[in-house]
Amino acid sequence: MLRKAAFLDRDGVINLDRAYVHRWEDFEFVPGAVDAMRRLAEAGYALVVVTNQSGIARGMYTETQYQTLTQHLREHLVAQGVPLAGVYHCPHHPSGKVFEFARDCDCRKPAPGLILRAAKELGLSLPDSLLVGDKPSDIHAARAAGVGKAYIVDSDNAESGQDATVAADGHYRDLQRCVSAVLDA
Repeated sequence: MLRKAAFLDRDGVINLDRAYVHRWEDFEFVPGAVDAMRRLAEAGYALVVVTNQSGIARGMYTETQYQTLTQHLREHLVAQGVPLAGVYHCPHHPSGKVFEFARDCDCRKPAPGLILRAAKELGLSLPDSLLVGDKPSDIHAARAAGVGKAYIVDSDNAESGQDATVAADGHYRDLQRCVSAVLDA
């Protein structure tokens, strides 16, 4: 039986978007994000992070540095009672400086590749799932993948635009408010 998931963008949704965060000591959670993630997990959602990490292709940090931060994130969240079912990232960018990652791909949002791969590998029901992002590309990826609901939250460095607000099923100040609105409805 397929299970429902909460697909969450990382930078701007889970942590403050401080441009190319790649070290745990620079990682700062958005206030209320951990509690919101716990509520989603308790409501039966598999928590899946889907994040573009073009800093790898741009040569700003390495895949190893990204993986180290991700391991710290997983350990911290587990200690808070918030298990992640998966973390999926796109290291690519068409104009990247690192040859192996400098390309177009099907995983860089707004393409749906990360979400589709997670759904296949984790046995997820996309129509029963939701996504929370902070950029139009997140909402477009959710729509292209067939995710049931897609919400946008405000972020300091988010690309803003009518486009995402119109396409989203709701617009909230942050993940905590979004989750409260969805679960308390």
